[in-house]
Amino acid sequence: NKPLIIDIKCGFGSPSVYHAVIVIFLEFFAWGLLTAPTLGALHETFPKHTFLMNGLVQGVKGLLSFLSAPLIGALSDVWGRKSFLLLTVFFTCAPIPLLKISPWWYFAVISVSGVFAVTFSVIFAYVADITQEHERSMAYGMVSATFAASLVISPAIGAYLSQVYGDSLVVVLASAIAMLDICFILVAVPESLPEKMRPASWGAPISWEQADPFASLRKVGQDSTVLLICITVFLSYLPEAGQYSSFFLYLQQIMGFSPESVAAFIAVLGLLSIVAQTVVLSLLMRSIGNKNTILLGLGFQILQLAWYGFGSEPWMMWAAGAVAAMSSITFPAVSALISRTADPDQQGVGQGMVTGIRGLCNGLGPALYGFIFYIFHVELDQVPEKEPDVTAIIPGPPFLFGACSVLLALLVALFIPEHPHMGARAGSWKKHTSPHGHSHSPHPPGEAKEPLLQDTNV
Repeated sequence: NKPLIIDIKCGFGSPSVYHAVIVIFLEFFAWGLLTAPTLGALHETFPKHTFLMNGLVQGVKGLLSFLSAPLIGALSDVWGRKSFLLLTVFFTCAPIPLLKISPWWYFAVISVSGVFAVTFSVIFAYVADITQEHERSMAYGMVSATFAASLVISPAIGAYLSQVYGDSLVVVLASAIAMLDICFILVAVPESLPEKMRPASWGAPISWEQADPFASLRKVGQDSTVLLICITVFLSYLPEAGQYSSFFLYLQQIMGFSPESVAAFIAVLGLLSIVAQTVVLSLLMRSIGNKNTILLGLGFQILQLAWYGFGSEPWMMWAAGAVAAMSSITFPAVSALISRTADPDQQGVGQGMVTGIRGLCNGLGPALYGFIFYIFHVELDQVPEKEPDVTAIIPGPPFLFGACSVLLALLVALFIPEHPHMGARAGSWKKHTSPHGHSHSPHPPGEAKEPLLQDTNV
C-alpha cells in the first residue's frame, strides 16, 4: 500500500487554505470569461424562449447536483478530497470547449455536468480538514471571497475579447484556464484528509442510505439544529439562485444598462463582496458571534432584494448592489456553523448536504424567477423597443418574492442555537456513517498542520 499512500499525498507542501483558494479562483474565472458569449449563445440557440430555456438547463443541473452532492461528500470522507476535487473540477469545466463546437451539446452537457458540479462541497470539507474550529469562518470567508474575486474582472475581460477578437478566443482561453486548474490539482494540491481519519481500506463500503440525498434530508429532521440550518439555506438561497441566473440580463434589458455598465457592476459588486467576506466577516464573527452574523447577512439580503424589486432607476441598482455585497457573508457563516455541528470525520457529509440543498435551489430558483417574470409579463427574451415603464410600482416582482422568502429564512434562523450541543450532535451525525463503522480520531496535538491564521485579527 505504500506507493498508493505516496500518490495520494503528493503535492506541494502541507495542505493549506491557499490550495483551495487557487482551485476555486481558476475554475470560476474560466466560467466568468464565458458570461457574455453564453448569453449570446442562449439567445441564438433558443431565440423565442431564451430565459425559460436557461431556467430549464440550470434546473436540470441543479437537480442533479442535489442528488449527487451527499454521495460525493460521503465518498470524499472515505477516499480523500484530492481525487474528488479533480473529478468535480474536470466535469464542471468539461462543457466549456463545446460552446463553439456545438451550442446544443454545450447546454446539454452543462445540464448533465450537474452530477459533479459540487466543487464547493469538497472545497469546504478540504478547508475543514486543515483548520481549527475558530479559524473556519475566516477560511470559508476567504474561499467565498475568492469566488467573488474570480468574477471581478473575468466577465469584463470576456466581453472585451469577444467584441474585439470573437467568441472563439474567449472559449480557448477559458478552456486553457480550466486545464491549468486540473493540472494544478494533479501536481500541486496535497491530500488534506489524514490517513487516520479514513477507513483502513479504499474498499470500505458506502451504504445507499449514506448517499441518498432524500435520506439525508429525512435524517436532518432528527437534529433540530441541522434542520433549522438547512431550512434557512433553502429559503435564503432559492431567491439568490434565481437572481444570479437572471439579474445581469435584467439590468441590461429592463433597466437599460449597457454591456460595459453590467461588467462594471459585476466588478464593483465583486470587490465589495471580497471586503465583506474577509474583513467584515472576521470582525462580525468575533464581535457578535456565528448566529448573529447569519441573521445580519439575511437582513442585508432582504433589504437588497426589496430594493431590486421596487427600484426603477439605475442608481437604485447600484445602491442595492452595495447592500448585496454585505449579504454575501451569510453562506460562509452558515458553512462555519455546519462545520461546528458535524464531527471531524463527517465534514464531507455535512458540507455535501448544504451544497446539495444549494444545488436544488440552483434548479428551482431560475425556473421560479422565469415563471414569476412570465406571469407579470416582464419579458426577458427580447430587448424592449421602448423605454422601460419606470412608473410601475414593482418593476422586479421576483425580487420582491425573494425578499419574502429570505424573511422566512430570517425567522427560522432565529431559532438556531448559538452553540450547538456537542454531545447531541455526535449521535445525529454518526447516523450518516457506514454501518460497518470505522474508528476515527481527531488531529493529535503534535501533528504538523498549517493553520489559516495563528491570530485571526485582519
